[in-house]
Amino acid sequence: MPSSPADVVRAVAEGVSRVMAGGLSKEDKEAEFDRLASLYAEQTDVRHPFAPLGDTPLRTRAELRHHFSDGPAWEVERFEPVGRIHETADPEVVIYEFSYVGSVDGRDFAVPCIFVVRVRDGVIVESRDYVDHVGMARAFGRLDELATALSA
Repeated sequence: MPSSPADVVRAVAEGVSRVMAGGLSKEDKEAEFDRLASLYAEQTDVRHPFAPLGDTPLRTRAELRHHFSDGPAWEVERFEPVGRIHETADPEVVIYEFSYVGSVDGRDFAVPCIFVVRVRDGVIVESRDYVDHVGMARAFGRLDELATALSA
């Protein structure tokens, strides 16, 4: 289990990448969802301020596990985080500036993200995840779906 704030935030992005890249058996996927959820405190505060349909705070480990397991099942040839960690004056807080880089249907993409994360006792107690959701929809050919949801 990772313990430094930098290791914990990298472990989240890498776990999301493993799930998104596909190829996992149902059992391995369920184990990955459990592992991802275990990186968060039982009571936490995770927000996605740029979520195009509104930000619904995730406050518990169970909500986080559901968030991960309820995500879309995309067929991706490659999906990995590439970036760097910025340390802050607060030893509990790191900023992970990265892109999810990959390819789908033969098209390469890079979706920029910034996670501002507070890790205490080896688990995330607070996170603000800034993701380019429009870029993600574009990468996966889902702009029309997003536009429909936004206009509903």
